[in-house]
Amino acid sequence: MWALALLVGVGGCVGTLIRALLGSAFGADHGHFPVMTLTINLVGSVVLGLLLEGLARTGEDVGPRKAVRLGVGTGVIGGFTTYSTFAVETDRLLGGGSPVIGLVYALVSVAAGLLCAAAGILVARKAFRARPMDEEGR
Repeated sequence: MWALALLVGVGGCVGTLIRALLGSAFGADHGHFPVMTLTINLVGSVVLGLLLEGLARTGEDVGPRKAVRLGVGTGVIGGFTTYSTFAVETDRLLGGGSPVIGLVYALVSVAAGLLCAAAGILVARKAFRARPMDEEGR
């Protein structure tokens, strides 16, 4: 239990560091539309879809698979993506004189996030087609 919690914590630090480094390398969003946050969250959605579907298709959620799911999925991807920044930016846009941009940002973030996660799942399904799931979804 504690080892898995440590994996999540270390993974979260790694994901947050990657996001911070990308923010430093490409700069903060200038202007109204938060492109960097949107891009990070969409990339995270694809990767999480790939990871979770790939793990689900390779066996039960125990042992190393569970450790990877928690360390990489919950930790790294959870730290890399940022719902709190999305919420703050949406609030800033909606309340700061750009309600249309704020609404578009919120809708695009949610809709595109779902589509990106679905795309990741579909790619993983094709990659693991040789090993189809059984009737219990494993």
